[in-house]
Amino acid sequence: MTDRYALYYWPGIQGRGEFVRLALEEAGVDYDDVARQPVDEGGGVPALRAFLSGECPGALPFAPPFLVVGDLVIAQAAHVCHFVATRHGLVPDDETARIEALQHALTLADLVAEAHDTHHPVGSHLYYQDQQAEARRRAAGFAKHRIGKFLGYFERVRARHDGPWLLGEQRSYVDLSLFQVLEGLAYAFPHGLERVSGSIEGLLAIRERVRALPRIAAYLASDRRIPFNEDGIFRHYPELDAP
Repeated sequence: MTDRYALYYWPGIQGRGEFVRLALEEAGVDYDDVARQPVDEGGGVPALRAFLSGECPGALPFAPPFLVVGDLVIAQAAHVCHFVATRHGLVPDDETARIEALQHALTLADLVAEAHDTHHPVGSHLYYQDQQAEARRRAAGFAKHRIGKFLGYFERVRARHDGPWLLGEQRSYVDLSLFQVLEGLAYAFPHGLERVSGSIEGLLAIRERVRALPRIAAYLASDRRIPFNEDGIFRHYPELDAP
């Protein structure tokens, strides 16, 4: 565990890379956010693309985020977070809890994918402006049905465990990921989130507990935290978030 961690994700957006950043920050490990570093110092997007094109050793990632640790190349956001968590105490020690944690992380990844598809329902290769009519229809269904379905599920998960965190007494990387999802929904769908807020008070309390964690609080106040914007997964288009 002496190798320095290198995170590869697109610069300028939080995206799926933010889930990994939050885990790394709370773990308190040193890491390089490679694509945000100067190209002449071995960083930038060219360094990221070198892995995607197969020019570098290790497992071939399909897309960022991926983490390079020594000879390991670990891709898929939930997978990377689980890897970091098992090394740095961000998940319980017993196998049953670890399996459950990964299950919930993957379910959150499903929610993230659906949030993305509200503004790109036809295809990621098209601009939002090319699919606005379809986006309005997709977003209406997401806000009316899917936000509540997903968050209601996680509220039930929380209620099954005794303690202040999603899995009970110990905070985990899933709490960090849940925080990021709630922050993203608050940015992209403030009306949609407000409509279900009365039924997810336990999740909202976890959100505030994560925000108050010293390392997370320091990160959120730093310039390492990229603001939400309309190039990322969670985008605020007022026409997609009807009151």
